[in-house]
Amino acid sequence: MSFMPEHQPDRVDRAILAELQRDGRIANVDLADAVGLSPSACLRRVKALEASGIIAGYRAEISRARAGLGLTVFIGLKVEGHSRETSSRVERGLLEIPEVVACYVVSGSDDFLVEAAIPDLASYERVLLDQILAIGPVTEARSTFVIRTMLGRGPLPLNHWR
Repeated sequence: MSFMPEHQPDRVDRAILAELQRDGRIANVDLADAVGLSPSACLRRVKALEASGIIAGYRAEISRARAGLGLTVFIGLKVEGHSRETSSRVERGLLEIPEVVACYVVSGSDDFLVEAAIPDLASYERVLLDQILAIGPVTEARSTFVIRTMLGRGPLPLNHWR
């Protein structure tokens, strides 16, 4: 299984990706200037990075606190019966819960690690009892509440592409 793209980005592609991670709304002419390309060459490179899937999309970053989602919870889930069907059932169930903002299949003591953005503890109780634990194969949920976020997102390191 390969985790590397078919074509490794060169120095200019890495510069484009770094700039876009800092400011996804940067105008193409400003991006081109920042990486030392003509606007048309820069746009071709960005389109190629999008087509390759390295650039997976663009979106606005919303403040959880300002949006009334002051509680971030990580929930470790254990499931019964490890199989593709079990995994699919859990994934389908979690995708139906708007408060779930990320989910990972993990190794270790848990089978899934879920990140949820919740307004408050009462809302979390409803999500946990009425939705997460109602997913058939889920047998256990352990919650870890975030006290303070030091780094919530950040640019991906791209220095492994040499």
